[in-house]
Amino acid sequence: MKLADNKATLSFSNGSPSVELPVYQGSIGPDVVDIRKLYAQTGMFTYDPGFMSTASCQSTITYIDGDKGELLYRGYPIEQLATSCDYLETCYLLLYGELPNPQQKTDFVNRVTNHTMVNEQMQFFLRGFRRDAHPMAVMTGLVGALSAFYHDSTDINNPEHREISAIRLIAKMPTLVAMAYKYSMGQPYMYPQNKLGYTSNFMRMMFATPCEEYEPNDVLVRAMDRIFILHADHEQNASTSTVRLCGSSGTNPFAAIAAGVACLWGPAHGGANEAALNMLEDIQKMGGVAKIGEFVSKVKDKNSGIKLMGFGHRVYKNYDPRAKLMRETCHEVLDTLGLGNDPLFKLAMALEKVALEDEYFVSRKLYPNVDFYSGIVQRAIGIPVSLFTAIFALARTVGWIAQLNEMIADPEYKIGRPRQLYVGATKRDVQPIDKR
Repeated sequence: MKLADNKATLSFSNGSPSVELPVYQGSIGPDVVDIRKLYAQTGMFTYDPGFMSTASCQSTITYIDGDKGELLYRGYPIEQLATSCDYLETCYLLLYGELPNPQQKTDFVNRVTNHTMVNEQMQFFLRGFRRDAHPMAVMTGLVGALSAFYHDSTDINNPEHREISAIRLIAKMPTLVAMAYKYSMGQPYMYPQNKLGYTSNFMRMMFATPCEEYEPNDVLVRAMDRIFILHADHEQNASTSTVRLCGSSGTNPFAAIAAGVACLWGPAHGGANEAALNMLEDIQKMGGVAKIGEFVSKVKDKNSGIKLMGFGHRVYKNYDPRAKLMRETCHEVLDTLGLGNDPLFKLAMALEKVALEDEYFVSRKLYPNVDFYSGIVQRAIGIPVSLFTAIFALARTVGWIAQLNEMIADPEYKIGRPRQLYVGATKRDVQPIDKR
């Protein structure tokens, strides 16, 4: 970052002296006011619930322009990456800053492929969970447990440790997600096969059984790979900020990523695609397309408590660029599987049309987001709703790692310590129990 030509002047109405604050410019995006010395100069903190106006770090990884509906990984538009690259190329880009050349890609793919197996003891760890446990509860435990198996890569301040942890996490997440799924189904675990690509390997571990050969469907593999790319990183969202904050204490990478998994579980974050599909199924039970008008009326009624899931975004105030790509993928998958007349997809299209034309939603810029379509695609592929967020975690792991590594390498990084506006009781004395 570089200093801007101008400075910000903070003045006070009570006659206190004004304070000049530096202003920094990024390569693109809004300038930032540097308030690091604000407390020392004024004895005051800023107040920003949800950190909506606070830049917590400087980053070179991902850029979002919510007004334009633009998402860039290392400067590359998400539309180009999703159509021209595969997931592991995208992983390489996020981790190392540039897209790989053919040799770099081959080496990287080989490294990841050779780390896809997990310690056999993980199977016994899984058996401690109930069969009907939510996959995210299982994943939080499994990812955190990796630090118990890989003591040789738990020093977050050691670049070599961070490197091998990154490869291990990217490689093993598909195996862990598939194991969690197979456990819930009562089916035998399928070991990874090194001859398969990253995403086709995942699909095989998910849907194959020892009874017969499994041939991954190229269209479905490409669709899943695109889901991975679209979810690989998304700037300083709640789970990424959690990983950074957790990692800032110096904890090991596996623990920091497990914290990200736990945060992602929330329905307002990673659980949104699950919520969107549940909403569509609820409308279907009401009567399907014919009941959309009635449902939309309830959404507009603030007292109904009914929300339109899969529309709108905290950052995007335009059409989510990922949603456009997911919409195309959705059509392709349903056509390939002969589900073009799928009632849920027809319902989704009708609901999208209403929302894009209704002044209530248009004025509030409630456009469809990526969760709206990704849930339908995963459902069509055969992935249960409860597993959607675990697959999101699988895809986002590389983004979390890239962000964590960037933070550790930043000479300005410190352990995270947000401040507060205290509004509780002032100092008081404890009374004897008989006088309370």
